[in-house]
Amino acid sequence: MKITIITIAYNSAKDIGRTIESVLNQKQGYIPHTIEYLIIDGASNDATVAIAESYIPAMAAGGIDYRISSEPDAGIYDAMNKGIRLASGDIIGILNSGDWYEPTAAATAAETFAQTKCDLMYANIRMHKRDGSSFVKKARQRRFQTSRDWNHPTTFVRAALYKQYPFRCLGIHDDYSFFLQMRRQRRHIVTVDKVLADFVMGGASNRKDLRAAKKRILDRYRYCYRINGFSRLYILECVAIEAAKMLLG
Repeated sequence: MKITIITIAYNSAKDIGRTIESVLNQKQGYIPHTIEYLIIDGASNDATVAIAESYIPAMAAGGIDYRISSEPDAGIYDAMNKGIRLASGDIIGILNSGDWYEPTAAATAAETFAQTKCDLMYANIRMHKRDGSSFVKKARQRRFQTSRDWNHPTTFVRAALYKQYPFRCLGIHDDYSFFLQMRRQRRHIVTVDKVLADFVMGGASNRKDLRAAKKRILDRYRYCYRINGFSRLYILECVAIEAAKMLLG
């Protein structure tokens, strides 16, 4: 089984090393698999590309097929789509710059796909706050779907599905919209009760600004729930998510 991991980056010199090293340090596990690692950079004007290139010898020594692309793009999901088009793996994981995998993430994904024949899997994630504290966000599936139960950095998807249904590039929640699209199509989705990735809070999806929060509510409602045929009542979930961010961080 070949796993493609895609990292999207732009002016990420401060954080990309940790992300790359987490891929370099993946353990092979019990299910044989190989790793293809694609860095999709948006024409950074800092040292992002130079840092990525400095890992070429280590990646070669570790048997990882490592490629770096740097050119302007039309945003994060356009960059993800570029990576998906380039991917040659059987399954794809997307790990943004600044996030990092636990050492057994790829092995767990390979084992899960081999054993369950699933189309998509995701797992628990450790969320790191700016004050240094952290908590585990669990992966769950419930009748009333909510993004509180889904974790993009831990998600692995059959490559054929990503290629057939590229990100729509409509809003900042296009990754969650893809997940809802797969759920609506009744694809075989599996959750793993294990922490596979780490995420640092405080990005665009967490900014405490009323105008930004309103935009996130509308984006989530229109381009995640309604576009995928979910009930209008999901506006309540969209508002609740943003209220929780404003109150709890």
